[in-house]
Amino acid sequence: MQKRARGLGILPNQRSAFVNQTRKLQSILFGGTGLLLFLVVLRLLPLWITNGQSGWHRDELDMLDNARHLDWGFVSYPPLAPLLARLAWTLFGPSIPGVRLFSSLALAGTIILAARMAGGLGGGKSAQAIAAAAVLIAPIGMLAGVLYSYSSFDCLWWALIAYLMIRLLTTGNPRWWLAIGAVIGLGMMTKYTISYLVVGVVIGVLLTPARRQLRSPWLWAGVVLALLIVLPNLVWQVRHDFISWDFMQSIHARDVRNGRADGYLPEQLVFSANPVTIPLWAAGLVFFFLSPMGKRFRVLGWMYLVPFVLFFFSQGRSYYIAPAYPMLFAGGGVLFEEWLARLSAARGRLVRGVTGVAFTIGGLTFASIALPLAPVNSAWWNWASEINEELKEEIGWPELVETVAGIYDRLPPEQQAQTGILTGNYGEAGALNLYGPAYGLPTAISGVNSYWLRGFGDPAPQTTIVLGYRASDVNLIFYSCEQAGTNTNRYGVLNEESREHPDIWLCGAPRLPWAEMWTHLRGFG
Repeated sequence: MQKRARGLGILPNQRSAFVNQTRKLQSILFGGTGLLLFLVVLRLLPLWITNGQSGWHRDELDMLDNARHLDWGFVSYPPLAPLLARLAWTLFGPSIPGVRLFSSLALAGTIILAARMAGGLGGGKSAQAIAAAAVLIAPIGMLAGVLYSYSSFDCLWWALIAYLMIRLLTTGNPRWWLAIGAVIGLGMMTKYTISYLVVGVVIGVLLTPARRQLRSPWLWAGVVLALLIVLPNLVWQVRHDFISWDFMQSIHARDVRNGRADGYLPEQLVFSANPVTIPLWAAGLVFFFLSPMGKRFRVLGWMYLVPFVLFFFSQGRSYYIAPAYPMLFAGGGVLFEEWLARLSAARGRLVRGVTGVAFTIGGLTFASIALPLAPVNSAWWNWASEINEELKEEIGWPELVETVAGIYDRLPPEQQAQTGILTGNYGEAGALNLYGPAYGLPTAISGVNSYWLRGFGDPAPQTTIVLGYRASDVNLIFYSCEQAGTNTNRYGVLNEESREHPDIWLCGAPRLPWAEMWTHLRGFG
């Protein structure tokens, strides 16, 4: 008879099997795959933690309204993000976490791709884990992942192009150009700034041995595929006199005028990439441009550096370059792992521990600012909302619509039939078109972005409820305007709606015919 293992009540051979299974479980949980899955879960967790803590953001309201009017283009962005918003709405209905799930999945995909890039560059589990963790705690990832935003998908496409480029350079198989071309096409149908990455790819190929690929028909097939994917949007732009170009010029002039592009360089250390990741992405630049290990992948270094310089000289916002950091995290992770391998076991454990603590502190710090975790008007929320003003823009939309509905209900039925609602920005229009049908309100109109293309309705309003305008503006546009209400919210939070243009007006006929006046109301925001 075999003696039972002391204290376990099992035979020695059973104990050995138990230990082996435990070690396998530990390998799964704490090895590369397990840690990666854990990081992805952390990426998705804010959806449920923050559910009920906030409402729709003004940008989401605009996106959802455009999703109800699908087209091959919109004034402020290409058509892919509204299309996915329509799909999310079809699947989940008016569920904030349901719609936002798509953005979080895109950022989760970026986390996985960062790890795969590190592996493709020659890195092991440590390199893959730190690259993935760096993407998780990046501020832009937190902000884009907790809202439904085209920026989330933009990050995914940049990372996927970089990963596919690594596969191309590793295997030498030119057929990867087809996949690269397809993703570039999807990226252009998501956000036009990915064109800066395309310039980086072109220059990177020309300046490295990858220029041999220029003779490959697969590269040019990829170019054709990208153009075919983008073609419907290009046709839309032609039909609308390239109105998106007018939009981008207007928004860029506004940003420069308001100083929003002034902090491009210092904000790289804070906003685009968490400060605790600075050594990692700096090591990524070293990997691609100076390390013998990274010489074969130098194209990726140019894919970061060229867009960085282009955004700088064109006075772009600091976060425009944020999607380029995952490939630097991957390269830096490889050098980090190589350095760890040269340390003693004790020092290696110390470095891993310090890095883990630093990443945890950095991630929690930015999560406390970026995510709507705190109760509104608490000391924590007041502090976070002063730094991240986007938190304030998720408050007050149902109250705004309720106030407008009260004004509309006070009108005689025959006057209601001839009444329109004109808004000064897309957040107001989106909120009214989301919540308004429950109150029987007419579809809101606006001169901003794609709302202007949809016109002022037929027949034109004879009476107009106006919001988002100051008194001096409404009296220039309409006859006989009177203040009919004030926009507030139940928290008393001062945001753009309640602070800058809280008055709601009831106006008579416009001073010019609607068709003529509409040409003067076009604006971008």
